[in-house]
Amino acid sequence: MSINLFDLTGKTALITGGVHGLGMAMAKGLGQAGARIVVNDLSQEALDKAVAEYKSVGLEAYGYVFNVCDEQAVIASIAKIEAEVGPIDILINNAGIIKRTPIVDMTIEDFTAVITVDLISPFIVSKNVAKGMMQRGGGKIINICSMMSELGRDSVSAYAAAKGGLKMLTKNMATEWAKFNIQTNGIGPGYFATSQTAPIRVDGHPFNEFIISRTPAARWGDPEDLQGAAIFLSSKASDFVNGHILYVDGGILATIGKPSNED
Repeated sequence: MSINLFDLTGKTALITGGVHGLGMAMAKGLGQAGARIVVNDLSQEALDKAVAEYKSVGLEAYGYVFNVCDEQAVIASIAKIEAEVGPIDILINNAGIIKRTPIVDMTIEDFTAVITVDLISPFIVSKNVAKGMMQRGGGKIINICSMMSELGRDSVSAYAAAKGGLKMLTKNMATEWAKFNIQTNGIGPGYFATSQTAPIRVDGHPFNEFIISRTPAARWGDPEDLQGAAIFLSSKASDFVNGHILYVDGGILATIGKPSNED
């Protein structure tokens, strides 16, 4: 009997912040592989719109309002999701924020806000989802890291600090939870064509030209380019992959500079 290593039929996947952009693209990929989709947000309106979008393409989807930075709200919401939808088999910690401010101008409050959402919330959600996974004998956790888990860049100090920390938190989760058959890995997206990047992707914009010239693939990523990585790390195909950060960046991290046309 053949086994489809990438089949997620019967699995329940929670994607935090999965109401638009890259989170929604990954969630759609998991749904197309058979998973039930659960997304969260702070806005009921955003959730309703997202769930309608998932259902419009034939996916089973649910939305829950809660703050990923509030542990008591997270605990209560996990219990509600598992009672109403099913045990959480897959967790993607996707919710995040960024504040673009030079270090000398950044307030402690803004720095702390980014660290809280981008690093502390994956800790909160993962530790509480993992408790159920331990009891059931396994699960998949994916932390959405970044190229800023490896590189610095002007004006994103808090984000880079958080994503660098998330890389190491991922490795420590893998270290502690592997014995429970929980695989914890990360995905590090490169630069993607989303509504948020639309203003800087126009022809002639300096940053658009920089990304295209800096990326060996010579293009921005399409959100659907993340689906394969998300499905792989959510599926049986990755049962012996643990503590790994899979960079989906068109090759940026593989090269020291602008690609050359010369032999």
